[in-house]
Amino acid sequence: MKLSKKHLKTLREAPKEAELVSHQLLIRANLVRKVAAGIYEFMPFGYRSLRKIEGIVREELDRIGDQEILMPAPNPAELWKESGRWYAYGPELWRIQDRNGRDFCLGPTHEETVTDLARNEMSSYRELPQTFYQIQWKYRDEARPRYGLIRSREFLMSDGYSFDRDPEGMHKSYMNEYGAYIRVFDRCHLNYRIVEADNGPIGGSLSHEFSALSDVGESDLVYCPHCDYAATVERAECVDDEPVKEEPEELRKVYTPGTKTIQDVCDYLNIDVKKSIKALMFVTYDDELNPADYVVVFIRGDREVNMIKLVNALNIPEHYIEFADETEMGEVTGIVGGFTGPVGLQNCTVVVDSELVGTVNMCAGANEEDHHLLGVCYGRDYTGDIVTDIKVLAEGDKCPKCGRPVKHTRGTEVGQIFKLGTKYSESMHAYYKDENGKDCVYYMGCYGIGLTRTMQAVVDQHNDKDGIIWPVSVAPYHVNVVVVNPKDETQMALADKIEAELESQNVEVVVDDRDERPGVKFKDADLIGLPIRITVGRMAGEGKVEYKLRRESEMTVMTADDAIKAAKDLVEAERFGI
Repeated sequence: MKLSKKHLKTLREAPKEAELVSHQLLIRANLVRKVAAGIYEFMPFGYRSLRKIEGIVREELDRIGDQEILMPAPNPAELWKESGRWYAYGPELWRIQDRNGRDFCLGPTHEETVTDLARNEMSSYRELPQTFYQIQWKYRDEARPRYGLIRSREFLMSDGYSFDRDPEGMHKSYMNEYGAYIRVFDRCHLNYRIVEADNGPIGGSLSHEFSALSDVGESDLVYCPHCDYAATVERAECVDDEPVKEEPEELRKVYTPGTKTIQDVCDYLNIDVKKSIKALMFVTYDDELNPADYVVVFIRGDREVNMIKLVNALNIPEHYIEFADETEMGEVTGIVGGFTGPVGLQNCTVVVDSELVGTVNMCAGANEEDHHLLGVCYGRDYTGDIVTDIKVLAEGDKCPKCGRPVKHTRGTEVGQIFKLGTKYSESMHAYYKDENGKDCVYYMGCYGIGLTRTMQAVVDQHNDKDGIIWPVSVAPYHVNVVVVNPKDETQMALADKIEAELESQNVEVVVDDRDERPGVKFKDADLIGLPIRITVGRMAGEGKVEYKLRRESEMTVMTADDAIKAAKDLVEAERFGI
């Protein structure tokens, strides 16, 4: 391919809105172009790389026997109302109407549609197991699209769905996908970690996230360096500290002027923050987004509330809760902002973190301005309507598996798999008949890879100060032949020979024959980051070129024939990312 005949418009600087290096490089290298917030065009080089990733995904899913289908992007609201997710999914569900006023959504995922397929297309245990997948553009009406392809409103995704007879079959299908996903991300040359994850609005009993490690990743991850435990912070289980054994004291009220924060009151009373109780106040909503209930959460003073654990404990979608107006809430429940405690509350749901069970002689708000209570004991002075682990597993806390200190890191979610169980088959009445003719619900799994996210994750992990460093398996092209002087017939003849011989051996080649200064071409070569650069210049008459790998700093002078062989051997060795 001659670059002089193709479109390429690189930038020396990225727009200010591009915060991440990977986002900046995607734009500067003319791989993507923003059309609207969270919506991008894929330019020729970028689309080739995206198709390489798509090809890897398709090969690995076909290898394990998954069947590719294509479902519609617009989903009728009736299906989502059957499953209960029309309201529960939240404002990110991109709702539309046709000219007749019928409600649809642009699918962010397709559990409802594929369950409808199964109940209409399958009927017998003899047809099971079955796994279908598609590679399709998805839609999510993000309130704040950001970070380029990481959090966009339109994204390319591979989503798969398995149907089995029982939990054992579901587990087997789940592990088949687990193994295929490992091969996909290995072939994309990603450094990733597999972690237990929250199921979110998808639902189900178990989920694993494949997270590409990144200092700027949006996912907070917890892992144990001493065992194999790893989870997202939202999912990570906490080990409760044992309550201190001491004799309960009498409950007493003390004057604590102006001490509205935990640290303020502990400093004022000269007590350990672990002897205090922190309160957080919320209001929850129903399906019509009308206020439904006030919720007060109590947790040890040195801990942070994990909002995902909280909404799971309340069994509500994440968007059905927000911080309450403390003045309005106080009129109903008796709380006082800055001085809220668990004793004497009314007309609200009280959620207590499990670590407070058995504690005695704690300090908590007195529900009175400028006053706190000392000697607060769980069970004697207060209890919870819901008692469960709702705290964040902080760095240095005990690993829930081996008990040694955990660490935190960050990552970008590129894939996630779920054991759905019978969540959708039950709600949508999807049945098969067993050997005795009895109706049985399907056990389902679902599996997703964000292809556009994966593309940016590769760029995030493979770059330097000069630009992208593409792995061979997902590079737009394999070789960049830079012609120093395209007007020199000898140089162009040698470049044409290199291009022809490499392409005859299935090596993808770009010939930079543009009428530009050599420095511009070299800067673009580094920015775009194709794996191999062959420079044809003043030594062309001797049949010699400069050969350089983008991932290495050294350049070697060799004959054109040797460069062709070296490029072919490297591409053959790394084409499949193995």
